[in-house]
Order: sequence, then structure tokens, then C-alpha cells
Amino acid sequence: MKGGMQGMLKQVQKMQAELEKVQSELGNKTVTEEAGGGMVKATANGKKELVSLQIDAEVINGGDKEMLEDLVVAAVNKALDSANKMAEEEMSKVTKGMLPPGMNIPGF
Repeated sequence: MKGGMQGMLKQVQKMQAELEKVQSELGNKTVTEEAGGGMVKATANGKKELVSLQIDAEVINGGDKEMLEDLVVAAVNKALDSANKMAEEEMSKVTKGMLPPGMNIPGF
């Protein structure tokens, strides 16, 4: 029984090291989403941080502040949602078969 426990501990330690590696790599992976037919583009990384926001000059010059605010919120939310999905997919590659369904890793 003792050997089984040591083997399981080694597996958990290996998974933890792989998870830490994936988490650090997620900062370099990005997704970009847009709103308003590309008038606003938001880019987020796998750590769910907004890293870039592009706004078409036409939208700014149009003067419709509320529309611009809505487009920014929509683009950012889409980018953060996509970043979350990307992070979950990357983490699941490491944890497949190791965690019961529905059990999440803290921070993801």
C-alpha cells in the first residue's frame, strides 16, 4: 500500500509542476475578440488579463459615447471569455483523467 501512495504522490507532484508551467505559458498566449464589426478589438492573455484594446477612429469621431462604451464592454467580455476557455483547455490537457469532472483548479 505504501508504494501505491508514493506513486500517487509522485504523480500529483508531476501534475503540479506541469500545471505551473502551463500557467506561466498562458501569459504569452492571447486571444482577440471584436465588437461592432471590428470597430473595437480587445486582446486578452491566458491569465485573463486585458493586454490590448483597439478602437477604430471612426467610432471615436462619431461622438456616440454610449455606443463606444457598449462596444468596449462587449469586446472585452468576449476576449475574457475566450481567454478563460483557452486557459481551461490548456489546463485540462495536463489534468485529463487526474481530476474528477467538475473539480476545478484554484485560479482557473
